[in-house]
Amino acid sequence: MPSWLRSVLLTALMLALVGIFLRNANLAEVWHVVRTARPGLLGAGVVCLFGTYLLRAIRWRVMLVPLGVVPLSLAFRATVIGFAASFVLPARAGEFIKPWLVARRLQLDAASLFATVVIERLLDLVAVLFLLGIFLLVFDPGLASLDPALFAAVRGGGLAAAAAAVVGMGALLVGAARPELLTRLVTLATAWLPARPRDGVRGLAGAFAAGLSVVRDPVRLGLSLAWSLPLWLVIAAQIWVVSVALGVALPPAGALLIMALLVVGVAVPTPGAVGGFHEAYRIGATAFFGADNDHAVGAAIVLHAVGFVPTLIAGAWLMAREGLSLTHLGAEVARAKDEEAHR
Repeated sequence: MPSWLRSVLLTALMLALVGIFLRNANLAEVWHVVRTARPGLLGAGVVCLFGTYLLRAIRWRVMLVPLGVVPLSLAFRATVIGFAASFVLPARAGEFIKPWLVARRLQLDAASLFATVVIERLLDLVAVLFLLGIFLLVFDPGLASLDPALFAAVRGGGLAAAAAAVVGMGALLVGAARPELLTRLVTLATAWLPARPRDGVRGLAGAFAAGLSVVRDPVRLGLSLAWSLPLWLVIAAQIWVVSVALGVALPPAGALLIMALLVVGVAVPTPGAVGGFHEAYRIGATAFFGADNDHAVGAAIVLHAVGFVPTLIAGAWLMAREGLSLTHLGAEVARAKDEEAHR
């Protein structure tokens, strides 16, 4: 699909979701809700935000040990810049920019580092599903009776995501334990390509297999998963404090359910997660926790802004210190991908 057509379709999807999100909102009341937010709790939400980036950087360093020793400050900077880039560049470019920044600074293989990013996403999914399961088993205050259809969808989606996580982790385990099998499969799949791109793809597959070394070490994998739980608990704390700041009576444990819904909303590939994030929060807050629609809309807007604005400011500042810009980063990563493909 041409990039311009993809951009048009995603923009149309974003506008449609925003329209659905705002269709029943009283914008004057929403503005009142936003203006009367409690600033101290919003500040706590920003602290939680950067706490999550620190925890992500610590977890990533644990995963990167087989590939090289990465300073925590570098891992943290790359993480913030990567999230900032994903907010404004297409195709979640930050997922490539984060490992590229570290590879560039320490002369490591970017494809190997990218493999650890794939593992991170799977660990995130496992942690979110685990915490959602804890909520449903321990804290669920009879939510199934409030909106049975939506609750059934949440439960079914959680089971489907759990199955996908198991399959994905199994595939990574096989690829890590038997890199020659991955190489063989890539060789068969690329046999029809001309020699130069074929060799490039096979080289990338080999480097990716090397990056799966963390999966071969059950202790390191377990430690990475252990760091994922406090990470997502801090994300839940951010959702809770911002919700309370906007007058949404969300119980602390209820943030675990909202968090799982937001993961689904963010998965919709709109620019900056606009639309999908907001509607997912609104649905969860109104359907399960009795929030007034205007309060839920205001809280969704501010919660997104609390994650979006400080990240962009910090990312821009860190990029300036590195002598980089988002345009430069996008071009450099595209060039690196092209070089790898033609290596």
